[in-house]
Amino acid sequence: MRAAELDPELAAVVDELEALGLPEWHDLSVAAARRLEDEVFSGEPEPPVESVRDLAFDGPHGEVPVRVYRPAAATGSGEPADADESADADAPPARTLVYFHGGGWTLGTLDSIDGPCRELATRTDAVVVSVDYRLAPEHPFPVPVDEAAAAVEWAAEVAASFGGDPDRLGVAGTSAGGALAAAAALHAREFDGPEIAGQFLLYPIAGYDLETDSYRENADGPLLTRADMEWFYEQYLRSPVDAANPFAVPLRADDLGGLPPATVVTAGFDPLRDDGLALAERFAEEGTPVGSRHYPAMAHGFCSLTDRVATAEEALSAVAADVRERL
Repeated sequence: MRAAELDPELAAVVDELEALGLPEWHDLSVAAARRLEDEVFSGEPEPPVESVRDLAFDGPHGEVPVRVYRPAAATGSGEPADADESADADAPPARTLVYFHGGGWTLGTLDSIDGPCRELATRTDAVVVSVDYRLAPEHPFPVPVDEAAAAVEWAAEVAASFGGDPDRLGVAGTSAGGALAAAAALHAREFDGPEIAGQFLLYPIAGYDLETDSYRENADGPLLTRADMEWFYEQYLRSPVDAANPFAVPLRADDLGGLPPATVVTAGFDPLRDDGLALAERFAEEGTPVGSRHYPAMAHGFCSLTDRVATAEEALSAVAADVRERL
C-alpha cells in the first residue's frame, strides 16, 4: 500500500533527530523515557492564548490535573472577534474540546503537550481541556480510560465556569490519546454519558495486531517503531485478556455505530496506519459519520511539526476545520 516516499521536509526533521543519537523508547527505562520525552517536547509557550488555568477534579482514582486553554478573543462562533473584543465573562461560550496526549499511555505531561493544545485552541476557537491522566505501568488499563471518561463528564458539568459550551463538546487525542478519546466516546454511548458532538482521532492506537502490513513496513520507524509499540503495550495492559476489551483496543468493539461523528487522521509511514484506516472503515460501515484524512508521505506524530512541514500544517488546519464544523 505504501507507494509514496517520505515527504522531504519530514525526512529532514527525521534526519536531524537521528543525528542527535536519541535512544528509542523501548531501549529506556520508564523513568528515563519520561525524562527524555519531557526534554524533547516541552518548550516555550506558543502560540499565545487568552488564558491558561491549571485546575483539577476528583476522579475515580483520585485527583486529576487538567489545564484549560481559552483562545484569544474567543467568540464561540469560529469567526475572529473584533480587535477591541476580549474573551471575558460576557463573551458567548466557546466550543469545548477535551484533549488526551499521546505517549503510549506511559509518557507525557501537561507541559509536553502545551504547544499543540495552544495550537488547537487558537485554530478551532475552542476551550481546550488537556487531561493529565495517570500513566502506566504504575496505573495500567483501565485507569487511564476511567479518568478519560470522568474528564469528559466533568467538562460537560463545569464547562460554563471557564467559558466553554457543554452543548458543543468534543474529544480529541493523538496516538494513545486518540485511543482514550475513542474509549471516552464508547463509554458515553454505553453508560449514558454526556452528549459528545465529535471525536477527533489523530493516528490513534486502535488495534492490537502487530503483524499488519503497516507494522511490517514501518517496523523500524521513523518516529515510532514496532518494538516501541510492543513496549508501550507491555506497560499498559495487565494481561493479554485486556487486549480483548474494546475500551483498551477500540477495534475489538462489537459495534462502532451510533458514536459521535469522527475525524481519523492516518499517516503512510506509521505502524498504526492500518489500524486507523480500519477504524475509519468500520465507523463508516456501522453507522458513525466519519472523515478519513490519510497522508501517505507522513509519519507518526507529524501534526506536531506544523512549523517545519507544510503537509502537517495542511492536516492540522483540516482537523481544525472539522472541529469548527462539528462543534
